[in-house]
Amino acid sequence: MTTTAPTSASPPARHIWQRARGLLLAAALLAVAGVTLAALRSTEHTAPLDPRSASPDGSRALARLLTDRGVHTTVVTGSAALRRQTGPGTTLLVPFPDSLTERQRAAVRKAAEDSGRTVLLAPDARTASALTPGIRTFAGLPVQPTRPDCDLAAARRAGSADLGGHRYSTTDRLAESCYPRNGRATLLRLHSPSRGDTVLLGTTDPLRNEHFDHHGNASLALQLLGPHPQLLWYLPSDSGAAPSDDQARSFFDLLPGGWSWAAVQLAVAALLAALWRARRLGPLVTEQLPVAVPAAETTEGRSRLYRKANDRGHAADSLRTSCRARLALLAGVPRAQAHDREVLVPALASRPVHRASPEPGEPAYDEARIRSLLFGSPPPNDAALLHLADELDHLEELFAPSGPQQHRRRADKDITQ
Repeated sequence: MTTTAPTSASPPARHIWQRARGLLLAAALLAVAGVTLAALRSTEHTAPLDPRSASPDGSRALARLLTDRGVHTTVVTGSAALRRQTGPGTTLLVPFPDSLTERQRAAVRKAAEDSGRTVLLAPDARTASALTPGIRTFAGLPVQPTRPDCDLAAARRAGSADLGGHRYSTTDRLAESCYPRNGRATLLRLHSPSRGDTVLLGTTDPLRNEHFDHHGNASLALQLLGPHPQLLWYLPSDSGAAPSDDQARSFFDLLPGGWSWAAVQLAVAALLAALWRARRLGPLVTEQLPVAVPAAETTEGRSRLYRKANDRGHAADSLRTSCRARLALLAGVPRAQAHDREVLVPALASRPVHRASPEPGEPAYDEARIRSLLFGSPPPNDAALLHLADELDHLEELFAPSGPQQHRRRADKDITQ
C-alpha cells in the first residue's frame, strides 16, 4: 500500500508574498497618498465666494471682519437646514441665486419671509422675478468705482465702491436705489412691512478677497451683511445639479468629482500590470517526433520543479518508491506487493544483512526503522531530505549482496522489463 505525501499544488504563502509584495507596496503607497490628498483638500476651500476660502475669489477676509464685529457666519448647504436656522435675527446671503433649483428657490423664498435681511448677489432677470416679484432687470455693465448717489446710510458711509453688473428698477416708492449706472441702480433695497428687507447687488466684486480692500467695498459689504448677529451663507452643494439634503441621494452623488476618470486610470493601470506579468507565448516550434529525452535531463528537470515549488514530499516519495522497488527484488516480494508496507517491511526485517557488523553508533535496522524510512512522513526541510536519501542508500547497501551500484543497475533493468 503506497502512501503519498500530503502536498499542495498551489504555491506556498512565502512565494506568494515574494511575488505580490511589490504590487501590495505600490497599492499601499497609492492608498496613503489618496487619503493624504483627501485630508488636505478637505481642509482647503477654494470655491468662489466661500467664506472659508483665502483664494482671490473667496470671501475669507469678509468673514474674518464680520467675526471681529460679533457676527457669526454659518455656511448652510441644505434647504432643510436653511429653513430651520432662519429667524428675525439672521441675515441670509445667497451668492449664486441663478444656479438654484426650483426646490432651492422655494426654500430661499420661505427663508426670506422669516429672516431679518436677505441679500441676493447678481440675480438675472429670471431669478429676480422669481424671488422678488415686480423687479425689472437690465443688461449688465462693466464693474468700476461708482458713487452711491442715494440716501441709504450704509451707502453714504461706504462712499464709492466697485459696482456694476446687473441693474435693477422697481415701481415701489419705498425702495432705495443706489450706485446708479446709466440711470439704473446696481444696489436696490426693498422694504416689506411684514418681513425683513431684501437687497439686490448687481455684482459680487465687493465681497471677493481680491477686491475687498478697494475703495469702499469693505465698508459696504460689512454694513450690508452685519446688521444681525447671525449670517447664513447659503452655498448649496453642487447648485443646480445635486438634490438638497432632504432628498434621497444615490451612492454616486456622494462620490467626489472626477471619480470616473480615476476609475478609468486604475483600469488602464491594471491592464498594463496584467500585460507586464502575463506569460509570453513565443512562436510555435516544430521538431521531429519521437523526441528522445535523456534520463539525466528528465531527472534534473523534475528536481528543479520540486525545488522551485518546495515540494519535498513528492521528492521523498520518488526516492522511497524507487528504493522499495529495488529492495522488493532482494526480499523476494512480488512486484505487485512491492509498495505494501504490511508485506515489504516484515520481509526486509526478517532478512539478514550482508555486512558483518554495524559501524559504531549506528542504530539497528529493525522493523520500525525500516517502516519509517520507506513509508515515513515527508521531510520538513532540505537537510532532512538529504539525510533521507543517504539513509535509503545505506539501507540498500545492507541488503545488496553485490554492492549497491551493481545491484541498482540490475534492479532498474528488472523493474523496467
